Amino acid sequence: MGVINLTPDSFSDGGVLNSTSKVLNQVKYFISNGVDIIDLGAQSTRPGAEEIGSRNEIKRLIPYLKIIRAEFPEVLISIDTFNSDVANEALLNGANWINDVTGGRRDEEILDVVSKFNCPFVITHSRGNSKNMNELNQYKHFLSEVISSLESLINNALERKISKENIILDPGIGFSKDLEQNMEVLKNLELFKKLNFPILIGASRKRFIGEILKEINPKERDIGTLAISCLCSQLNIDIVRVHNVNMNYQILKVADKIYR
Repeated sequence: MGVINLTPDSFSDGGVLNSTSKVLNQVKYFISNGVDIIDLGAQSTRPGAEEIGSRNEIKRLIPYLKIIRAEFPEVLISIDTFNSDVANEALLNGANWINDVTGGRRDEEILDVVSKFNCPFVITHSRGNSKNMNELNQYKHFLSEVISSLESLINNALERKISKENIILDPGIGFSKDLEQNMEVLKNLELFKKLNFPILIGASRKRFIGEILKEINPKERDIGTLAISCLCSQLNIDIVRVHNVNMNYQILKVADKIYR
C-alpha cells in the first residue's frame, strides 16, 4: 500500500502533491514499483493536525479521486478517512476501500456506509484524536487492552452488517503509543494474527523510528522503515503501508523470496 497525501500538513510529505500532474505521476510511479493499493488521504491524522471538516475534505479529495480512477481504472484505491460523509462520496466516485484510523469509533455511521457498499474496511487501534492521542498512551495492560479494543471495534462492525471477509486490522503503530509500546506491538504481531483477520502495518517514517535513529527528518527514516517491512515479510503480514515504495518493493521482493 502506497501513501498519497493530498494534505498540506502531513508529517512526511505534506504539500508536495499539489497539482493533478504531480498526483498522477505519483500514482503511475507507485504502480510501476509494485504498489497494489493506493491509500489516498485528504485529512492529516498526524499528532497535532487540525481537522478541516467533511465538506473541505470532500472538496480536497474527490476531484483527485475522479482523475485517478479515470486514468487508472484497475488500481485499488483506499480512502484514509474517519468521516462517514467522505467515505460515502469516495465510494460513490470509484474508491474501493475505507481505511479509518479510528475503526468506526469517531463516526459510527461510517460502518453503515461500508456495509452498504460491501467494501473492505481497515479497522485501526487508536485513542482520542490528532490533538490528544499522544496524551492517551497510558495503559495498565498494554497489549491486552489494544487487542480488546480491536475486538470491540470488530464486533461493532459485524453488528452493522459489515462482512467478516471485508475486515482488515491495523494495530495502530504511532497512534496513542510511545516508542516502547510501538516496539511491543512489533514484537508481538503473532498475537494480532491470532484474531484471524488480515493485518496491515503502517509504520513508515513514523516518529518512533526517528527516536531510535535520532533522525528528525521523516524522509530520512526509510532505512528504519525497511527493517519493519522485512519483519512483516518474515511474519507473513498481509499489507505494509509505506511512503518510499521503490525501496520497500525491492526489499520485500528479496525478503519474500527468503521467508515464503
